[in-house]
Amino acid sequence: MLKIVLPKGSLEKATLDLFEAADLSVVRSSSVDYKASIDDPRVAEVRILRPQEIATYVQEGLFDIGITGRDWIEETNSEVVSLGELRYSKATAQPVRVVVAVADSSSAQSAKDLKDGVRVTTEYPEMTRRYFANLGIKADIRLSYGASEAKIPDIADCVVDITETGRALRAAGLRIIDTMLTSYTELIANKESFADPVKRHAMEQIMTLLTGTLEARDKVLLKLNVSENAMEKVLALLPAAKSPTVSRLASGDYAIESVVTKRGINTLIPDLIDAGASDLLEIPISKIIH
Repeated sequence: MLKIVLPKGSLEKATLDLFEAADLSVVRSSSVDYKASIDDPRVAEVRILRPQEIATYVQEGLFDIGITGRDWIEETNSEVVSLGELRYSKATAQPVRVVVAVADSSSAQSAKDLKDGVRVTTEYPEMTRRYFANLGIKADIRLSYGASEAKIPDIADCVVDITETGRALRAAGLRIIDTMLTSYTELIANKESFADPVKRHAMEQIMTLLTGTLEARDKVLLKLNVSENAMEKVLALLPAAKSPTVSRLASGDYAIESVVTKRGINTLIPDLIDAGASDLLEIPISKIIH
């Protein structure tokens, strides 16, 4: 039914891991094969291509849905339907930022301080052109094929590049003076395909599996028993998506279930024991569907 295109390169492993965790395992003959399959009746074909191209191909109807970053949707000015953000990236769950950076020695404190004729190196020439045009600055924009930060200041005066943490730019002696775009990974759809009720339903089901898997990351289910006397102290320690589930046991004690973040559980469990909880179980969660 659906033709799907997934990103190759820096997002590839994180994307394939996400699909596997969502029970949509991507199968291919080798790690360099561009064609793949998913054993699911909603999926007819899977292709793995560069994220720079994906939004254009989805817009043209070569694929029904695809995964790429908001940065490439904006760079290619593609008219697609966003089914929503998938908050993961190559290294963290944080978005990438498309930033303007200059050498530490530059006098520019913001992009508005850059002068006509400023030499800009970037992998995002179209987005950069629109950005500087909006500032009223005549920029000499040069397409970069990588290692953009290494071209400052002798080959170019500033760089428009992506960063998650800014660490690589700082290590290269650069300073961020503006953020052009905050970009999350997105699941996008072709407009005509999205208008088809059957295809749209299948897209939404796949999106539910992916977002449910992402929400479950770094969370676990805690199950524990507690006496009525200790109930108040234990409940005060427990966070939950809405509120903990509490049920009465035959013994007269209570059973409690709560979804908690994995971070901090090393201190939470001993605190619960000290508060009177017993028989604790920590259970991994694969999906959270609201």
